[in-house]
Amino acid sequence: MKTTRRQILGTAAAGVAAAGCGYSLSLLGKEQGGTPRRPPVSRIPSRVSIVRASGYTMDVYDAVYRTVAEHRLDVRGKRIVIKPNLVEFDPDTAINTNPLVVHAAFEAFRKLGAAEVKIAEGPGHRRATLDLADAAGYFATVPKFEDVFTDLNLDNVSKLVIPRPVSQLQSLYLPHTVLDCDLLVSVPKMKTHHWAGATLAMKNLFGLVPGGVYGWPKNVLHWAGIAESIVDLHYLFPRQFAIVDGIVGMEGNGPIQGTPKQAGVLVAGSDVAAVDATCCRIMGIDPKKIEYLRIARGEENLGESAFHQIGEPVNAVRTAFELIDPWRQTIRAV
Repeated sequence: MKTTRRQILGTAAAGVAAAGCGYSLSLLGKEQGGTPRRPPVSRIPSRVSIVRASGYTMDVYDAVYRTVAEHRLDVRGKRIVIKPNLVEFDPDTAINTNPLVVHAAFEAFRKLGAAEVKIAEGPGHRRATLDLADAAGYFATVPKFEDVFTDLNLDNVSKLVIPRPVSQLQSLYLPHTVLDCDLLVSVPKMKTHHWAGATLAMKNLFGLVPGGVYGWPKNVLHWAGIAESIVDLHYLFPRQFAIVDGIVGMEGNGPIQGTPKQAGVLVAGSDVAAVDATCCRIMGIDPKKIEYLRIARGEENLGESAFHQIGEPVNAVRTAFELIDPWRQTIRAV
């Protein structure tokens, strides 16, 4: 049964719980004593691509296509949803995922035979999503953008019960557009974050939680525990791929008030936690000190030997991002 935002708000006002729609999930649980129980991590090192990209030029299209093709994803005939990071109305900063990277991903998956490719986002700060996308250059970059875009804040939703959550969340209403896709592609901007330390592909999934249900900003995720909510959302979507826009990232007081940082890279892979850990190393951050990565993967699985880097080595592209207190003293790689 599909549930609309109007129905949710109506049943909430009447004090009636909406029924789930049959989506079945198995999430992280906890061992006795409260220690998080995570899915087993493969002993085979996760493949993570690091590709140099000096600017937002037409070369990005070839770089993204070659990177996606190199990972040999089974996308022919599949439904793909690309999830960028759209935050604020300022095209002259590094707040939003650059539209050229998103369009390059869109074209890459179409070229590889996907049956349907959509772009979808649910901004946490702004309600006028199409106006925000326009200001960020998406209408000018992606032909017929409005035809391929879904506002996740206003999409039809279904209630998913989280069987054994890491956070204080017990359930979430989530949009059908992402629940029904075969592959969710997270395309965030490489940024520091004043509460999480770093915001990358995993944190980008906060934009899946509909503002039409939970309001703006989406404080329910903060109240339930930011790091823990990141992990719960991550494991709700086991079929993911990540392409991180690190051509120009954001350092300092991210994710909104920081300053642009030229890193000149795209980072990609199917193991999204491994992609985020690699991005942290590029940024000069110790991934073992980022709480949501420790919960999701375990500190013992965040060492460099756990990842197989394709393309550029981390040391060749490492660019220390400026951090604000208290992160400057706590997460900087030494």
